[in-house]
Amino acid sequence: MVLRSNIVCIFVNYYKLTMNLANLRKDYGKGVLSENSLEQDPIKLFATWFQDAVNAGEEEPNIMTFATISTKGFPSARIVLLKDFDERGFVFYTNYMSRKGNHIKNNPNAALVFFWPKLERQVRIEGMVEKVSKKESDEYFATRPRQSQISAAVSEQSSTIPDRNYLEMLAQLCEKKYEGKEIPKPENWGGYRVLPLRIEFWQGRENRLHDRFKFCVDKEKKSGWKIKRLAP
Repeated sequence: MVLRSNIVCIFVNYYKLTMNLANLRKDYGKGVLSENSLEQDPIKLFATWFQDAVNAGEEEPNIMTFATISTKGFPSARIVLLKDFDERGFVFYTNYMSRKGNHIKNNPNAALVFFWPKLERQVRIEGMVEKVSKKESDEYFATRPRQSQISAAVSEQSSTIPDRNYLEMLAQLCEKKYEGKEIPKPENWGGYRVLPLRIEFWQGRENRLHDRFKFCVDKEKKSGWKIKRLAP
């Protein structure tokens, strides 16, 4: 018993030594974001940064954290994939009846976060969410791999299911039902567009003196963006 206790103590102490989070540090110094080089249009700047992330070999550079607010006021975040963006906003696709879909229906305010570690860059986006057109959703769904279409057709996203076998059974039934046919887009599946009101660009710098610039919609002019530098 004593030996077992000693082994546990050794393991716990070793774990503390190897997993001391307070000592996990990395200094940044791969880039600079200055007033002189700052693009005045945040969508154009995002496009440049996104292409930089692709060129740098970031794994799935279109990964983004999407945060919503529940009816009780609790924030909820998850990873989704950016599938399109332009001056109107940032698009992803999901089940409209999912947890995030219900949050959006009750409160369309939401936020996105991109992080590209190889470039030491982060982009934060806040705004309103709306559905994309049915045409856009139909066109995108048609480009998805067939197995992804089946997944969208059978998954009642965020609902409780009995086990893995149940999900796989639904997928097999769907595949059999549409054998040799096109799989139609489910009515409860489609795209959302985040309409940006605020976009913040963060570039890691030495000694934690990071560069941060905030773009906010100019409400007075009802067009264009106001730009401000923020403390790191």
